[in-house]
Amino acid sequence: MPPPAGLLPWPAPSAARLAAPTRTRPPPRTRVRPPPPPAPPPPPPPRLEPVVVVAPSTTTATATLPPIITPTLSPSTSTCLECVHFNSCSGCTHEVDLDKPPVLQEVENFFKGHGVGDFTFSRGRLREWRCRAKLAIRGTPENPLIGLYQEGTHAVADIPECRAISELNIEPFDEDASTGELRYVQMAVTTYNTSIPVAKRYEQGRVQVSLVWNSRDERSKNAEKLSLLSEIIFGHKWRHLIGENDLWERYGGVDISLDPYSFGQANTLSFNALLHTLHKYVPRGSTVVDLYSGAGVIGLSLAASKKCRSVKCVEINKLSKMSFEKSASRLPPNLGCTITWHNTDASVEPVHWLEGSSVVIVDPPRKGLHPSVICALQKVALSERKAYKAKSTLTKVKDEKRPWILRAREAAVQVDSTPLEGGSETWPETLIYISCGWDSFKKDCKSLMSSKAWHLQNAHAFNFFPGTDSIEVLAIFKRESEAVQKKKKKAKKKKAK
Repeated sequence: MPPPAGLLPWPAPSAARLAAPTRTRPPPRTRVRPPPPPAPPPPPPPRLEPVVVVAPSTTTATATLPPIITPTLSPSTSTCLECVHFNSCSGCTHEVDLDKPPVLQEVENFFKGHGVGDFTFSRGRLREWRCRAKLAIRGTPENPLIGLYQEGTHAVADIPECRAISELNIEPFDEDASTGELRYVQMAVTTYNTSIPVAKRYEQGRVQVSLVWNSRDERSKNAEKLSLLSEIIFGHKWRHLIGENDLWERYGGVDISLDPYSFGQANTLSFNALLHTLHKYVPRGSTVVDLYSGAGVIGLSLAASKKCRSVKCVEINKLSKMSFEKSASRLPPNLGCTITWHNTDASVEPVHWLEGSSVVIVDPPRKGLHPSVICALQKVALSERKAYKAKSTLTKVKDEKRPWILRAREAAVQVDSTPLEGGSETWPETLIYISCGWDSFKKDCKSLMSSKAWHLQNAHAFNFFPGTDSIEVLAIFKRESEAVQKKKKKAKKKKAK
């Protein structure tokens, strides 16, 4: 997702908005500037004493800072960005109408043209929404550069200096010479504390700080600075230095643990709004499979709120397993739901994962669904019999020799072992597609509907990244059962006669 501005200034008011760099570049910018508002004199910057963590480049380390101290802003209905870094920073693409991404009109027309009459768009909060940011570190100890890359380059667009780096004389990374110490910093804000009023949870939230250190060994020469920060508690592939062990957030009504390497949504409020809408389309007692599950946020929230019979989470990143296990341990007891997490690639024989599920959820990366996943969904929609022939039968475990299935089962996490009766004869009737890439979604949507078996029924959009030409889409597809398809074919034949 293209990262825009979103955080309040930290530690100084001129540090306008933090944003997380992405591998893909945003579309060309719309250079429209609003009339300059009268600028009141800035308040003096609050003095923070941040806690810092450092990690080797192949590992991560975390700490939790004290509550964020931010200057109080007067309520504003402005939809302008008002960011001094807009010209040099690659995070945002437009400065005005943050509540109306340029792509919104195209999205509305697309769904209207496909018969969706109840399309909705949630603009979300336009300020103080960002809860996750990853910034590159370059420059020198005396003049560190901290920010995103300038568009099309690896030159850092600086935001105001970090006092922690200057005071400790930590040397920023030099990309050309591969020297230096600190490469990146990631900060994640949690609004988990329910004892704080909702309106104040963001400004009083706690921060998880992860620093990427240019060293594979904490005993190396340039890692001596670690001792200046804290005693190291050694872990597996990451180092916890200071503060609480885990970062927790509340998503979809359940507690979710987020490690530094876990994928986490930057806009917590909008993501929760999406989950709230998604839950409405999952019937109680469903059997659910999530093919791009990450740490299982969607699956776990459905297991708790919709009393699902089973939830299968499929994820290719093995590092998400620990977060899933921690989160699952906080689920209410006696849910009566079989919950499993599988470390495998869903694009390899995906029919195996569709079997036994009445609802399938896909939240693919920006490039969209893998062709094999689209093909499997088309097979299931066109004919349950064809899918049954192509499936990998779940009941015949004794003869299973395919290594990819065996590896997936070995890595699976099982929360409940309640046996399902007749589950293998169930096939998806509802497809829920969450998209962060509009162009790839349009292509996948047309492929799914080309066979006339999947029908686009509902669609909603969410403004996850104000300031960018990006939009998050939640689309609901329904398929007709084989019996209904046969009736329609017979009716067509009668009309033809």
